[in-house]
Amino acid sequence: MKYQSGGMGRVVIARFDDGDDVLRGLESLAEKEGIKAGVLYLIGGMRRGNVVAGPKNDELPPVPVWKELKGPHEVVAIGTLFHDEEGPKVHLHGAFGRADDVRVGCLRELSETFLLLEAVVMEITGIEARRELDPASGLKLLRL
Repeated sequence: MKYQSGGMGRVVIARFDDGDDVLRGLESLAEKEGIKAGVLYLIGGMRRGNVVAGPKNDELPPVPVWKELKGPHEVVAIGTLFHDEEGPKVHLHGAFGRADDVRVGCLRELSETFLLLEAVVMEITGIEARRELDPASGLKLLRL
């Protein structure tokens, strides 16, 4: 295990309206506000999205199991925000439910708000953390 200790910076509250792109919006907010590291909380509605619900097998690099959210879903999620060489990147896991269909996974690529989604971004200060490509997994993982 590797770790660093830091402190809490600003707290930013964001409202996403119907049709807004949540992932791109959070990354844009981090860029605009100069947030280098943070914790994210989401609650609200998601109209469409792509969710990775685990790897197909226990092997590296992992082959993701993709699930598509079609139609309005409730969402509650937590994530992190760190930069890679291109800028801020969100890593967000959540539960997405509609009637008896509930999915849990990592929201990636497509993330369209239904009606309203609220986000709380808590800035972490005093640490040096980045996302860097891990050759074994093929993923950009947290590096301390």
